[in-house]
Amino acid sequence: MSEAYDRLRGVIARLRAPGGCPWDREQTQRSLLPSLVEEAHEVVDAVERGHAADTEEELGDLLINILMQAEIAAEGGGFTADSVAAIAAEKLIRRHPHVFGTSEAGTSEAVLLQWEEIKKAERLAKETSEAPVSLLDGVPLGFPALVRAQKIQKKAAKAGFDWEHPEDVLPKIREELAEVEEEMVLGDRERLSEEIGDLFFSVVNLARALSLDSESLLRAATGKFERRFRAMEASLPEGRQFRDLTFAEMDALWEKAKSPSPDADPS
Repeated sequence: MSEAYDRLRGVIARLRAPGGCPWDREQTQRSLLPSLVEEAHEVVDAVERGHAADTEEELGDLLINILMQAEIAAEGGGFTADSVAAIAAEKLIRRHPHVFGTSEAGTSEAVLLQWEEIKKAERLAKETSEAPVSLLDGVPLGFPALVRAQKIQKKAAKAGFDWEHPEDVLPKIREELAEVEEEMVLGDRERLSEEIGDLFFSVVNLARALSLDSESLLRAATGKFERRFRAMEASLPEGRQFRDLTFAEMDALWEKAKSPSPDADPS
């Protein structure tokens, strides 16, 4: 291990040791889960914004969380940071037989197909006769909702339960939208919530059928909205507050924000 990595592990061990930081000593693996998820999302944000310095810092924060989890487990006689690294290395070697073994995979598609076959064999090896196994097993509940929906759908599709063509999903989306409109009239919020969820799920199905990633699509759409809204704020008439604008004025600013900048890349 590098000197910097060993130093970080030593700092974390010191924080957890008697006489260390009271807050750090109180933490458990479960109490740190929100921080772990948050830091992972912040890494994604930094990478997507193209900020190398921020990415470096956020990866460090994520590494702190990973090593803290391992330190807490080691204190209880469980796994250690070294065992985590050893298992990860063995998994990479096992899942890359075209690099470390004798198999051949000359394209990314072949690599992914081989990867899935190896993962499938690993799952089968873990099964026990007492535990019934579903074809949908293996998708963590802690995944973001869009990610989990798409992965569940993908597993069902591998079992043959899928639309034949992407365009076949469109009538289902229209059907779910009609049910949302109906429940908005009826006023049953519980039913309305369920139907909106079904609509989301159907739209994720369309993205998956088109080999698009729902989470990335929504992040991009949210980012686009944020950029345009900030442009609206920057275009406010002098002395006016955003909340004081009429809807027509807001709409005009929105249309202006949507217009491409003269300096924008035409591509």
